[in-house]
Amino acid sequence: MTRIDFYLQQAPATANLETLVCRLVDKAFGQGHRIYVLTPDQETATRLDHLLWTFSPGSFVPHALCGAELATTPVLVGPQEPPATWQDTLVTLSPDIPGCFSRFERVAEFVAANEDAKQRARERFRFYRDRGYPLETHGI
Repeated sequence: MTRIDFYLQQAPATANLETLVCRLVDKAFGQGHRIYVLTPDQETATRLDHLLWTFSPGSFVPHALCGAELATTPVLVGPQEPPATWQDTLVTLSPDIPGCFSRFERVAEFVAANEDAKQRARERFRFYRDRGYPLETHGI
């Protein structure tokens, strides 16, 4: 069954949410996971694509924008549904429940510190909880 982790940004000033996503992706990649980062739009995907190359001087996260997919790329970023062969880790910044979430072993939901994002996250949390998915919440 899919494990779902919510990562809640504690305060807007603590760090840029997209940088926090990059840190988790870097860690998961280092542990050998294949990761799809689902963004709410192409603009966010493009920012994350750039940020994954630059967020940490000592880090290297090989990745590509979805659509420029390479068979050996361990990390894909995009606003569209991931390719059907991707089933390891889904990192999502989407305000909605991804239709493909249940095919992944793990889902990481990132939630910004603003009230609107928190309210939408509560709705997603209830959806997952009511269906029996194992849930964890982490303050970041």
